[in-house]
Amino acid sequence: MKLAELTWQDAGEVSKDVVVLVPTGSLEQHGPHLPLFTDSYLATAAAEAVEARIPDKVLLVPCVWLGCSGHHLSFSGSLSASFPGYEDTLVQIVESLLPHGFMKFFFLNGHGGNGDSNSVVCRRLKADNPDCVFGNRGYFKYIPDSVLKSTMTGPLKEIRHACEAEASMMLHLHPSLVRKDKLRDDGLVIDPEINGLTLHFDEVTEEGSFGYATQATAAKGKALFEAAVEGAVKELTALAEGFVLKGI
Repeated sequence: MKLAELTWQDAGEVSKDVVVLVPTGSLEQHGPHLPLFTDSYLATAAAEAVEARIPDKVLLVPCVWLGCSGHHLSFSGSLSASFPGYEDTLVQIVESLLPHGFMKFFFLNGHGGNGDSNSVVCRRLKADNPDCVFGNRGYFKYIPDSVLKSTMTGPLKEIRHACEAEASMMLHLHPSLVRKDKLRDDGLVIDPEINGLTLHFDEVTEEGSFGYATQATAAKGKALFEAAVEGAVKELTALAEGFVLKGI
């Protein structure tokens, strides 16, 4: 079910066993070859594909598209919420639905910069609502490493930014929005290696991307996207139907 398409009476009749599914994205630069809305397009597509597979088990909320993108603001067109503003938006979505009996909430993320805040929000909400269930994960985290390694042909076998994987999924889902003539490989690494640094994106890239976008194809994008949806459907079905905690 899609919340945006229901009437208020319809919403009142929705089973309270469903998982309220909230995709989170961004509007930020994605190099010279992908549109600013890439993360939101991909998070929305993944969430809508999940809803289409299990419409009786999820209540899909429209994508929260204004993400935590301060590290991209040196690139023209990028927009960012403050951390408190973004986190409060997620909290307010949940707190709007809690009084109507919904108890299971999941943020399906499409932008790495939202990850820490999504986790903080879940901890805040759980502290205030211990009987409810809260979770969050990037849609891309559902893609098994084996699929990444067997599908991606560039040297970097992981999803980064406007990379082989993201460009491939955009070629699969929104091919008209990909500037195919501008696909490029990009990325700067620290030498010698130092872990744990916080850097803005203009410090680690030349033109806004990180990865091997020249390796992108629609076929790879389909394989990666379908693997992500399959993994998300499996776990969100389990969340809707109920789980138990077993001793180790």
